Amino acid sequence: MATVLEAKNIVKEFPGVRALDNVSFSLEEKQIHALCGENGAGKSTLINVLSGVYPASSFEGSIILDNESVEFRNTKEADQHGIAVVHQELNLFSELSVAENMFMGNEIHNHGIVGWDEIFKQTDMWLKKLKIEGVDASTKIKELGVGKQQLVEIARVLRLADVKVLILDEPTASLTDAETDILMGFLKELKNHGTSCIYISHKLDEVLRIADYVTVLRDGKTVGGDNISAVTKDDIISMMVGREIEDMYPDRQHVAKDESILRVVNFNVRERFTHKVLVEDANFELKRGEILGMYGLIGAGRTELVNSMFGSTEWQSSGEVHLDNSKIKSHSTAESLKKGMALLTEDRKSSGIVPTMSVRENTSLTFLEMFKSLMGIRVEKEVIQVKEVTESLNVKTPSINTKIVNLSGGNQQKVLIARCLLSKIKVLIMDEPTRGIDVGAKQEIYSIIERLVEEGVSVIMVSSELPEILGMCDRILVMNKGKITGEFDSRNEKLTQADILKSATGTES
Repeated sequence: MATVLEAKNIVKEFPGVRALDNVSFSLEEKQIHALCGENGAGKSTLINVLSGVYPASSFEGSIILDNESVEFRNTKEADQHGIAVVHQELNLFSELSVAENMFMGNEIHNHGIVGWDEIFKQTDMWLKKLKIEGVDASTKIKELGVGKQQLVEIARVLRLADVKVLILDEPTASLTDAETDILMGFLKELKNHGTSCIYISHKLDEVLRIADYVTVLRDGKTVGGDNISAVTKDDIISMMVGREIEDMYPDRQHVAKDESILRVVNFNVRERFTHKVLVEDANFELKRGEILGMYGLIGAGRTELVNSMFGSTEWQSSGEVHLDNSKIKSHSTAESLKKGMALLTEDRKSSGIVPTMSVRENTSLTFLEMFKSLMGIRVEKEVIQVKEVTESLNVKTPSINTKIVNLSGGNQQKVLIARCLLSKIKVLIMDEPTRGIDVGAKQEIYSIIERLVEEGVSVIMVSSELPEILGMCDRILVMNKGKITGEFDSRNEKLTQADILKSATGTES
């Protein structure tokens, strides 16, 4: 089979870090080639090299496309050669329609007059191809769930050019199982029609299902690769982390007490302008020393509930939150923090890290009051406490003054956890704490959570991953269409994923 794209001996360096160390990679015709590795292994750097994000002058090595050497100066040149990338972060305009997003910068026109009829016709054709139901060309992006937005982004990229090489970076991170099935089927169709694909995912079951070949990077180097039929999930994990991971979840040493540390009473959340009900009459308790799981499908209302409880004003909310027998009166994030409740956001990139700031600044950001003096910030005290908390969480960084964007996703997530722990807290709400991080980093996060609970912190853990919920939590609340529809004891050996899914989908018999 002919080689479509080849990277030879790629070396890419950033200040103090060799991100790619003599990496070679090849993609065959009509092949779905999975690229696996922990965060920080070099996957994103490699696809940025292949797609022109990093110009040829900024790295060593060569790229061969269809047996010819190419040197891309930018992404536009890579696009023109048929290399298209769907990044994990969406590049859509929420206030514009699906059609306007699909044809942004590449409108169909005749002498300057936009051909909207043809644009809408072609957009609806793509929506049908990807089986995006309940959506038409005029639907605004903001009215779509994240999963459907992801499918629109994929359609937009595929429409723009005659794609020879499609690069997908964590394409199913926000998709439901049904949407994932649609995407998988579509990728197989593309492969049969001659498009080759580089598929990056931390979901190894997906990799084994869709890929023809897998290559694993670790610490910026190629450590292995083989036909997918010749490897197991454990083989890939072992190559990724350089060690066996026998037990993904830590032993539950903690024991929750009978008394409640947090009570949520008759809590309701509505859209601020449309007044659409997002959460209806939520009532629940968090026990002292407990990990309480919160599960639901996309749109169930979990994120809206925990953020509004914490004091977010993005939505309208009503109801009561009692923390350690004291009512939080103002529904403000400042009061929640002051009383000992912290929140780890689900969206690390857009509402978690501040990319222009250092690890130190990102860690201390929430609790700067602790370091204030008449002359400004007491940097020495800040440095001591930031070092202490980041080292306790094993944050891998050259320095606490390193910009946080230079860290892997897993280490960025640990910095955000460190931010929550800089002051003494009683309750930690963690919304999708392991989203977008690799198996090794996940195991570290799980161990951190268990350690925190043993030290007296009570945890609410929102997650879309059922194995994670069952493996980590003492009790599980299930949400469906804004309501709490089920409660389960996860220590019950008879409890199955199917039991929870029935409650999450409203199909209990």
